[in-house]
Amino acid sequence: MKIYDFDGKKNICGERVKLARRRARLTQIDLAAKLQLSGVIIERDSVSRIEIGTRFVTDYEIVVLSKVLSVSPLWLLGLMD
Repeated sequence: MKIYDFDGKKNICGERVKLARRRARLTQIDLAAKLQLSGVIIERDSVSRIEIGTRFVTDYEIVVLSKVLSVSPLWLLGLMD
Protein backbone atom coordinates (compact mmCIF):
# COMPACT_ATOMS: atom_id res chain seq x y z
CA MET A 1 0.00 0.00 0.00
CA LYS A 2 1.37 3.39 -0.96
CA ILE A 3 1.16 6.03 1.75
CA TYR A 4 0.14 9.51 0.65
CA ASP A 5 0.75 12.82 2.36
CA PHE A 6 -0.98 16.14 1.81
CA ASP A 7 1.29 19.10 2.51
CA GLY A 8 3.54 16.74 4.46
CA LYS A 9 0.76 15.42 6.71
CA LYS A 10 -1.37 12.32 6.72
CA ASN A 11 -4.57 14.19 7.64
CA ILE A 12 -6.05 17.66 7.29
CA CYS A 13 -8.02 17.71 10.54
CA GLY A 14 -5.30 17.35 13.17
CA GLU A 15 -4.84 21.01 14.01
CA ARG A 16 -8.60 21.50 14.36
CA VAL A 17 -8.94 18.37 16.49
CA LYS A 18 -6.35 19.85 18.84
CA LEU A 19 -8.08 23.24 18.85
CA ALA A 20 -11.52 21.76 19.54
CA ARG A 21 -10.11 19.45 22.22
CA ARG A 22 -8.49 22.37 24.01
CA ARG A 23 -11.65 24.48 23.72
CA ALA A 24 -13.55 21.60 25.32
CA ARG A 25 -10.88 21.47 28.05
CA LEU A 26 -10.14 17.82 27.39
CA THR A 27 -6.81 16.09 27.68
CA GLN A 28 -5.73 13.66 24.99
CA ILE A 29 -6.53 10.87 27.45
CA ASP A 30 -10.03 12.30 27.99
CA LEU A 31 -10.64 12.51 24.24
CA ALA A 32 -9.42 8.95 23.69
CA ALA A 33 -11.76 7.73 26.46
CA LYS A 34 -14.76 9.55 24.96
CA LEU A 35 -13.96 8.14 21.53
CA GLN A 36 -13.71 4.64 23.00
CA LEU A 37 -17.10 5.06 24.68
CA SER A 38 -18.46 6.04 21.25
CA GLY A 39 -17.09 2.88 19.65
CA VAL A 40 -13.77 4.11 18.21
CA ILE A 41 -10.94 2.11 19.72
CA ILE A 42 -8.08 4.56 20.02
CA GLU A 43 -5.35 5.33 22.53
CA ARG A 44 -3.87 8.62 23.71
CA ASP A 45 -0.80 8.24 21.50
CA SER A 46 -3.05 7.94 18.44
CA VAL A 47 -4.82 11.17 19.40
CA SER A 48 -1.41 12.81 19.63
CA ARG A 49 -0.42 11.46 16.22
CA ILE A 50 -3.69 12.73 14.70
CA GLU A 51 -3.04 16.19 16.12
CA ILE A 52 0.50 16.37 14.73
CA GLY A 53 -0.56 14.91 11.39
CA THR A 54 1.33 11.62 11.40
CA ARG A 55 -1.75 9.36 11.52
CA PHE A 56 -4.47 8.87 8.95
CA VAL A 57 -8.02 9.62 10.10
CA THR A 58 -10.85 7.52 8.69
CA ASP A 59 -14.23 8.89 7.67
CA TYR A 60 -16.01 7.25 10.62
CA GLU A 61 -13.43 8.72 12.99
CA ILE A 62 -14.17 12.21 11.60
CA VAL A 63 -17.86 11.68 12.30
CA VAL A 64 -17.30 10.48 15.87
CA LEU A 65 -14.64 13.14 16.57
CA SER A 66 -17.07 15.84 15.46
CA LYS A 67 -19.80 14.49 17.76
CA VAL A 68 -17.50 14.09 20.76
CA LEU A 69 -15.97 17.55 20.24
CA SER A 70 -19.34 19.21 19.39
CA VAL A 71 -18.13 20.59 16.07
CA SER A 72 -19.15 20.03 12.47
CA PRO A 73 -17.32 17.42 10.39
CA LEU A 74 -16.94 20.15 7.76
CA TRP A 75 -15.25 22.39 10.33
CA LEU A 76 -12.85 19.59 11.28
CA LEU A 77 -11.95 19.23 7.60
CA GLY A 78 -11.35 22.97 7.25
CA LEU A 79 -14.27 23.42 4.86
CA MET A 80 -16.03 26.02 6.98
CA ASP A 81 -15.09 28.60 9.60
